[in-house]
This record gives sequence, structure tokens and C-alpha cells, in this order.
Amino acid sequence: MMSDQDMNALRGSQGVDGARMFLTQMIAHHEGAIAMAQTEIDGGQDAAAVELARSIVATQQQEIDTMKDILGEL
Repeated sequence: MMSDQDMNALRGSQGVDGARMFLTQMIAHHEGAIAMAQTEIDGGQDAAAVELARSIVATQQQEIDTMKDILGEL
């Protein structure tokens, strides 16, 4: 999760610097979602919840990869 300080910094940013900050924070946010989903994959009891967690890992990783590509182009 982003802190209030992070959110305020993002609100005050613009242009390429703002895009970099946004993407960097979103990558961290997605990585947190992957970590939470992985916990369910590793120890979950409900097959549907584990399958949902696997889907979350896959889609969040795809989005991270896209955001990293965008960062590389900035």
C-alpha cells in the first residue's frame, strides 16, 4: 500500500517524472497483490480461491511486465 506521503508526492508530480512515480508505485502495489495471492496458492483450502489466486498472479505479473516496458521507454 502507498503511504499518504507517497500519494501526496504523486499528486504533485507531472510529466515524465509523474509517469515514472505512478508506474513505480503501481508495480509495488501489484507485487503486493502477487505476494498475497501466493499465500493462498501455497496454503489455501478452497479450490476456487486457489484458482482465483493463480489468475491474480498471472494477470498482475502481465501488468507488471507491461509497466516495466513502459518505464523503459520513458
